[in-house]
Amino acid sequence: QVQLVESGGGLVQPGGSLRLSCAASESIFRFYTMGWYRQAPEKQRELVAGITGFGVADYADSVKGRFKIFTDNVKNTTYLQISSLRPEYTAVYYCHGQIIVVPGTSPRDYWGQGTQVTVAS
Repeated sequence: QVQLVESGGGLVQPGGSLRLSCAASESIFRFYTMGWYRQAPEKQRELVAGITGFGVADYADSVKGRFKIFTDNVKNTTYLQISSLRPEYTAVYYCHGQIIVVPGTSPRDYWGQGTQVTVAS
């Protein structure tokens, strides 16, 4: 069973920085993509950052320059570094990964349980 476990959330002051971690039970080398989503109160879950197996990262326009996604293959961990935190970043952040089990088919999706990030004074 593939498991993704997030950590690193908490209460942070505006303007600060935070690093979220996503530990995978499988080698992240197996993942076609890794990504981070967030879901703010009463809002839809949205993709904020993703990275391919080749290390190509992409971000939602709203977070470019503030969010950075990167991986540590030895630790099987995907990180989300957030700088210049804003109150509107308050949300539950979810780790997401895709594995192509059978070549030529759609990837299978895996989700972590989420970690709460609260940005407030």
